[in-house]
Amino acid sequence: MKSLPANVSPYKQTPEFTDTTVPAGLLRSHNTKQGVWAKIVVVEGALIYRILEPSVEETRLEPGLFGVIEPCIKHEVAPEPGVRFHVEFYRA
Repeated sequence: MKSLPANVSPYKQTPEFTDTTVPAGLLRSHNTKQGVWAKIVVVEGALIYRILEPSVEETRLEPGLFGVIEPCIKHEVAPEPGVRFHVEFYRA
């Protein structure tokens, strides 16, 4: 699994989402802007995190196992029932 670079700092966090409140945009291919990293933090339950390029990589995230989103890389999530998670955004 990827990790955040040492030179980035958090600057924003989403509200907590569940399998019923996750925005539709997160369920389909999307990306962050140039220079913006993110971390998917699962508080309860699990979700599938898919990195879609340059090749497909799929990981099941759960509490204690977070997903790192690299700048400009297409990705999506698939929440499992009962999941609670948020996304933290980072930049240099």
